[in-house]
Amino acid sequence: MYAHVAVPDGVMIDDEGVWIQSLRRPDGSATRPALFLDRDGVIVEEVNHLHRPEDVRVVPEAPMVIAAANARGYPVVIVTNQSGIGQGLFGWNDFIAVQDRILGDLAMSGAFVDGVFACPHHPQAKPPYDHPDHPARKPNPGMLVRAARLLPIALAESWIIGDRARDMGAGRNAGLAGGLHISSGHGSSEKEQAAALAMGEPGLYQVMSGASIGDALDALPLFAGRS
Repeated sequence: MYAHVAVPDGVMIDDEGVWIQSLRRPDGSATRPALFLDRDGVIVEEVNHLHRPEDVRVVPEAPMVIAAANARGYPVVIVTNQSGIGQGLFGWNDFIAVQDRILGDLAMSGAFVDGVFACPHHPQAKPPYDHPDHPARKPNPGMLVRAARLLPIALAESWIIGDRARDMGAGRNAGLAGGLHISSGHGSSEKEQAAALAMGEPGLYQVMSGASIGDALDALPLFAGRS
């Protein structure tokens, strides 16, 4: 099915069509907290169905936050719904080109991610990606759970940053400590903000709000006590 896809080293597109990429496995076998990041509207500026490298604009604060997580030994994992692939708007090779640009731009700023997970499934997608509620599609926790097994990650101590309520839902469903919903990208919608905050569960799952990914440095416990 994927013979036409120039899959990079360290990437597997599994039998269900989910992109699983391990870029850097942290040393040792002990679990540790992770920083999960949505991609579009969080790491890069929102572009509807981003599929051209020339349209990539890394959010200025993103490399700083990712590098801070790198310095603390926290795995940084991108978890992104990519329904444009499922709907035939672009292909995996387009996704690869965009990812190469994003990772390259981050590297130039001294930041790196440890894993990338992408789900092309959508209820209105074309076969084989047409699925009413695929377990990997956020707000379902499939991508986060797979990452936890691969890296490995202590989910209960981990956090997610996203611009959608479904990002916060994925974190809650995966058993994370909490999430930071930011008002960039789709997060500027008052409806989206209200839905995201409603994902919080007192004593179980904390949802905070911020303007951009840069607010993570002051808001998330992962970065408490930073100099």
